[in-house]
Amino acid sequence: MSLRDRKRARTRQALVDAAAELFRRQGYDRTTVADIAAAAEIGTRTFFSYFASKEELLFPESDARVRAVVAAIDSRTPAEGPAEVLLRALGTVPDTGDDLVGPLAALRLELIRTVPAVRGRALQIQFDAQQEIARRLAEAFADRIDRVRAAALTGAFVGAVTAALQVLLEDPGRPASPAELHAAVRAATDTALAPWLRPAG
Repeated sequence: MSLRDRKRARTRQALVDAAAELFRRQGYDRTTVADIAAAAEIGTRTFFSYFASKEELLFPESDARVRAVVAAIDSRTPAEGPAEVLLRALGTVPDTGDDLVGPLAALRLELIRTVPAVRGRALQIQFDAQQEIARRLAEAFADRIDRVRAAALTGAFVGAVTAALQVLLEDPGRPASPAELHAAVRAATDTALAPWLRPAG
């Protein structure tokens, strides 16, 4: 990564961190883009070269997660079926950031429940991701599944991850470490996708 790219990555993360802190402290609706930019020590106009809106700050790794799944599909082995590829992709999520299970995830879940604009953005991101993953899955495994089955499998996968995270992040006794949370999500997703897995051996 070049110096310029590292600087952009640091500024981007500073914006996410500043927004999360402000959302917690003064509430989502009372926090403006100008507030977030000032806290991150950049200009308001510069903010928009990183994020299109303050809603986007709550989903900083959504594109990276879709790319991780697509990369897993593209690097599939002959021994892997569609479900195995999706489960392998889930194992790469820690490499694309911890916003799925870290403090930002708990804040995002709370705001999805209470702020219509955030809930709408979350649903749009999930819908777009499912469509893209299902399309790539159907193309990659055209000899095994059609588009309808690919969509159903992708829906089971995304739904399992989302539902498991909701329960885990709402549980005050949840595992403390991101690794343990990832393991719990993986176990739940294994169960949900079990009917789709190829027989061993």
